[in-house]
Amino acid sequence: MASTLLPCLCLLTLYLASGYGQEGKFSGPLKPMTFSIFEGQEPSQIIFQFKANSPAVSFQLTGETDDIFMIEGDGLLYYTRALDRETRAVHHLQLAALDSHGSIVEGPVPITIEVKDINDNRPMFLQSRYEGSVRQNSRPGKPFMYVNATDLDDPATPNGQLFYQIVIQLPTVNNVMYFQINNKTGAISLTQEGSQELDPVKNPSYNLVVSVKDMGGQSENSFSDTTSVDITVRENIWKAPEPVEITENSTDPHPIRITQVQWNDPGAHYSLTNKEKLPQFPFSIDQEGNIYVTRPLDREEKDSHVFFASAKDENGRLLAFPLEIHVKVIDINDNPPTCPSKMTVFEVQENEIVGSSIGFFTARDMDEANTANSILKYRLADQTPKVPSDGLFLIQEYEGKVQLGKQSLKKQDNPQYNLTVEVSDKDFKTLCFVQVNVIDINDQIPIFEVSDYGNMTLPEDAAIGSTILVIQATDADEPFTGSSKILYKIVQGDAEGRLEVTTDPQTNAGYVKIKKPLDFETEPVTSIVFQAENPEPLVPNVMYNASSFASFKLFVTDVNEVPVFPQLIFQAKVSEDAAVGTRVGNVTARDPEGLPVSYSLSGDKRGWLKIDSVTGEILSAAPLDRETESLYRVRVVATEIGGSSLSSTADFHLALTDVNDNPPRLAKDYTGLFFCHPLSSPESLIFEVTDDDQQSLWRSQFTFALGRESLQNDWEVSKINGTHARLSTKHTNFEERVYEIPILLNDKGQPPMEGTVVLSVTFCKCVEGSCFRPAGSHDGIPTVGMAVGILLTTFLVIGVILAVVFIRMKKDEGKDNIENPKSPEARPLRS
Repeated sequence: MASTLLPCLCLLTLYLASGYGQEGKFSGPLKPMTFSIFEGQEPSQIIFQFKANSPAVSFQLTGETDDIFMIEGDGLLYYTRALDRETRAVHHLQLAALDSHGSIVEGPVPITIEVKDINDNRPMFLQSRYEGSVRQNSRPGKPFMYVNATDLDDPATPNGQLFYQIVIQLPTVNNVMYFQINNKTGAISLTQEGSQELDPVKNPSYNLVVSVKDMGGQSENSFSDTTSVDITVRENIWKAPEPVEITENSTDPHPIRITQVQWNDPGAHYSLTNKEKLPQFPFSIDQEGNIYVTRPLDREEKDSHVFFASAKDENGRLLAFPLEIHVKVIDINDNPPTCPSKMTVFEVQENEIVGSSIGFFTARDMDEANTANSILKYRLADQTPKVPSDGLFLIQEYEGKVQLGKQSLKKQDNPQYNLTVEVSDKDFKTLCFVQVNVIDINDQIPIFEVSDYGNMTLPEDAAIGSTILVIQATDADEPFTGSSKILYKIVQGDAEGRLEVTTDPQTNAGYVKIKKPLDFETEPVTSIVFQAENPEPLVPNVMYNASSFASFKLFVTDVNEVPVFPQLIFQAKVSEDAAVGTRVGNVTARDPEGLPVSYSLSGDKRGWLKIDSVTGEILSAAPLDRETESLYRVRVVATEIGGSSLSSTADFHLALTDVNDNPPRLAKDYTGLFFCHPLSSPESLIFEVTDDDQQSLWRSQFTFALGRESLQNDWEVSKINGTHARLSTKHTNFEERVYEIPILLNDKGQPPMEGTVVLSVTFCKCVEGSCFRPAGSHDGIPTVGMAVGILLTTFLVIGVILAVVFIRMKKDEGKDNIENPKSPEARPLRS
């Protein structure tokens, strides 16, 4: 024993010599203690040296020593071979101090040895080969199988943390992985590509090589293992069923199972979605995927239904895209034919030949088209009246075309017939009613009552719209039809369209009216020819003749008319700097009678223009100014010379184009500008400049400068943009007074115009941000003493005026008494 402890004692001596044997670290009194030791360490390692107090002379170690942990009589605790955490992770020991008789004098106390893990175990798959299956089009990321590995190392440390990975996929299609694995749980699922592209027809199975590493797969020293995974691809059974056909108005007990959908795996939750937002959705689904119709359907109400079936997992997430379910409602003959209207009306001309089509009678059937349920047959059941005979009309059995059956009709025989049509389908019959009106044919022409309406004389200024003649033709066809209505038109003598004829719809009278002004100078005499015709075409072999024409002769007398301008407004344009006497425009007028015309101006309020009375040439008579009026309007008067001196007017508009003839100026009145005195720092203010010339010309060209060089040490002007500038102080040493700052402005026009403006800036004491100056120091404002003096002087002057008035009134009163001695006031007083 002594020989085996020699290395340990030497090691202890080394620890103590190195300064690690001090009390409390590697030695100490007997008390409960816990030690942590890495597994796999070399044996005969000293753990701790316990010290006991007299009369203790030795120690006793009991518990889970596994013949590994030993203690010497002097209290040295050590272990004799390497520890293994996987055999025992914690050793629970008890330590007692003994006296020379072997009796316990101190303790026992618990001593705990924790074996710390090292990565000394490789992970191992539970199976060398796994088998699994997956449905085509399964949801990506949803596990369909697991692989599992174990590692005996501590799972609470990286040594036992496992990392799964797919190493190989066979076959590999276009280097695309169809499978993925959760690197922590070993759950295998489809990738997005695998969900879309797996096809059991192309590749019914796949083989995966899966690896597992410990140390979380993050260390070069990780241990690993591999396994083989065989996966079978099964056909996806989550497919839309074939379209369903349901016979309408079924009397069978509902609900009725009509089809089924099924998810690839059990446990799915099924539901239906009403795609068409029907107020009463007639379908349901149970948790086996069976789909039911819940009530009878009506094809005439809705002939087909489309809705969706969904499968969801226990968390309500869709397992796959919803399936579209189609339901067709099969027709039965449950609707009788219906008439197109309460009464169908046809018209037939009285000269139509036998077999002529009168019209098509079309009934309706709500049952499905192009089936035996909706094929309709027509039959004439009755004709009223039966004159001149029965069977005057025919109807085609399936087409519904109504024809003239026996002979041409005459309105005088009977103007109207009522037919009863029987319409039938496979199971139903319906009676409908047709009215046939016999209409007159246009076999009579309009005939004028008078063929020559004589002569008519009118002045050329006869009012437009006035009726000058009433003409009348008659037609023997049926009244108030297109065959008897008469339209009049002028076919000769009115090439300019000065006249028009309107027809009275009740009497067929024609009212000849003036449509455009008559003109003696161009057409003093004209012969007018009218034609009367019908809007309805005449029947063959009937033609209009001379009876449908009439005429009259129109004489137009001369009236002295005013001169006529070719236009109501004449326009011209000239520059505002045009020299006096410049020709700015020309107007002309023509007198209808050919008299000469004299021109004058009216409304020339500024006296800018004059006109040549003979030629109508308009000249400038004074300097023009666009800034005063940019569009100058005057009226031109044309007066005929001789005759009645009639006149007419036209407007003349002269647009003045701008030239740069105005200097820049301040855009507004800048009064009350001030800075608070004394200045704490340089200040500035912004001002705006404008120009009375056309703004688009020079607005952005303004320049700014101080008006005097002597101001440059105190003030500075800087341009902000084309219209704004900033006036700034260059220092703070200003007096408390008003400064007049001249600013030189230039518009840089063609030619450039300059102007000087003055900004008055006051330096004053400020109270709450406002300028304050004592009354006595304000320019032009009197002091308090001056104000009192002015007030007293005013009162004095008023008093003097009142005194003078009073004295004058007394004098006037005395004078009145002398001049009127008989007045009561002038009588002497009696004693």
